[in-house]
Amino acid sequence: MGQGFLQIGLTLCIVIAIVPVLGRYMASVFLGERTLLDPLINPIERSFFVLAGVKSKDDAYGGKFQTGGQYIRAVLYSNLIMGIVVYGLIFYQRLLPWNPNGFDTPTWDILLHTVVSFVTNTGQQHYTGETTLSYFSQVAALGFLMFTSAATGLAVGIAFIRGLTGKKLGNFYVDLTRAITRILLPISVIGAIALVFFGVPQTLDETLVVQTLEGRTQYIARGPVASFEMIKMLGDNGGGFFGVNSAHPFENPNGAANLIEIIAMIAIPASLIYTYGIFAQNIKQAWMIFWTVFVVFVILIWVAVGGEQQGNPLVNGTLGLELPNLEGKEIRLGSIETALWAVISTATMCGAVNGMHDSLMPEGLFSSLFNLFFRIIWGGQGTGTAYLFVYLILTVFLTGLMVGRTPEFLGRKIERREIILASVVLLIHPIVVLIPSAITLAYPVSLSGITNPGFHGISQVVYEYASASANNGSGLQGLDNNTLWWNLTTCFSMFAGRYIPIIAILLLADGMSRKPTIRETSSTLKTDSLLFTTATAGLVVILGMLAFFPILALGPIAEGFKLAAGS
Repeated sequence: MGQGFLQIGLTLCIVIAIVPVLGRYMASVFLGERTLLDPLINPIERSFFVLAGVKSKDDAYGGKFQTGGQYIRAVLYSNLIMGIVVYGLIFYQRLLPWNPNGFDTPTWDILLHTVVSFVTNTGQQHYTGETTLSYFSQVAALGFLMFTSAATGLAVGIAFIRGLTGKKLGNFYVDLTRAITRILLPISVIGAIALVFFGVPQTLDETLVVQTLEGRTQYIARGPVASFEMIKMLGDNGGGFFGVNSAHPFENPNGAANLIEIIAMIAIPASLIYTYGIFAQNIKQAWMIFWTVFVVFVILIWVAVGGEQQGNPLVNGTLGLELPNLEGKEIRLGSIETALWAVISTATMCGAVNGMHDSLMPEGLFSSLFNLFFRIIWGGQGTGTAYLFVYLILTVFLTGLMVGRTPEFLGRKIERREIILASVVLLIHPIVVLIPSAITLAYPVSLSGITNPGFHGISQVVYEYASASANNGSGLQGLDNNTLWWNLTTCFSMFAGRYIPIIAILLLADGMSRKPTIRETSSTLKTDSLLFTTATAGLVVILGMLAFFPILALGPIAEGFKLAAGS
């Protein structure tokens, strides 16, 4: 227990220390300022820019500035082409190298689901990696998408920040390239080396066949795991090399590797808030927003850890002991570190698991679903920061109406167009979660695949769609989701939950960047005050609960009351 709480404290302290350092570095990268990697990376980047047709420069940033429409088209076209290429690579994996186990092509629906999942930075898996995909498919196909999908989200988040602060959106191809070459790739290389040091394998050898002491044959899957694992965590992709994800000892062998992977999950989403403060030249506001998110984050950790430490009252009552909930946990990690991981994984939209979420107590399931529903604690790679500022814009609008002034944010008026686009961002998520969930639950025998009756079964279905729409990828294990219905409907939720908000976010940012700046007066609403930040937190809770509280009440809350009643 002591080790678990020590890791929680250490994790939180490291996050706080990393935020200003990484946040400032990312701001330098996307503002076109000089960094330590310039001598090494500049020649490589120039070759990528030539291939992408980025030849002219508008300023030190590099690349010709794009309008909102051009930026959107660049995102959609590039993601579409990358998805088609990866689909082809996996389809023909039997003919490609690094396939020592001779895996054939997966079925078309699972292949489609896998490609959509990774191109949208979701990493939701309805397959078992070590028995389905070759090393080439894992590394060259899915590994490629884990870099590019994370970089796409990061680029969109930066473009949104630029638009809010009155700057041009930038160039998507430049942002995508710099996100990979200057942020994701360098950290991934260092992190992968560290994981190898702590026992994560990195090999192209085939599955190891050994004889056990009982004289039986055992097959031990392995592969280039360390490199795959690091970008999976850093890019908040979440899809594991092995079927049980980071609960597998080859992906997450010990407490040191566990800590590295946790920090990798949260580093970029948390630091992007500080990056915004540098772009807006308002570090005070950035810290106010950071601490608001941080407080909610700590509360969710406390709720989840408390539930796991209290244990299952039915089990404890039968045994006559007070034990933590060890179901679905890796003993080498423990219940506390599993609960911490579950909250961080769903908060950052990573979706990786180091224990089975299906075995979480209702408190842990509540915290996980809360994160998936709200998507801003800390949110996904880049896009989560954008969702957070959408709430800020709505708060400005509502508070402006209350005091009878034209709403303004960073010296720019908030008008009907901005509110419509902000509403689209916030409403598409409940639509693509609740409607498919209702249809699925209406046919429990033919469609749902529920393996747990009652309240937990409802959570199983809703969690799957919430995870897909939020581009998280985790799930409540035991759901029979490798079916045509689940593969196609979650594809829809992943696709709509990813690209509709991105389009709305970029249009909103483009409009804000074109607005004239209004001179600040004594009556201008201060958005870097404790009062405004508190009002934003209240608005987030109200809007989120209006959409999702009935599901929380029918799922983990009702399940918690049932367990407390001893039934």
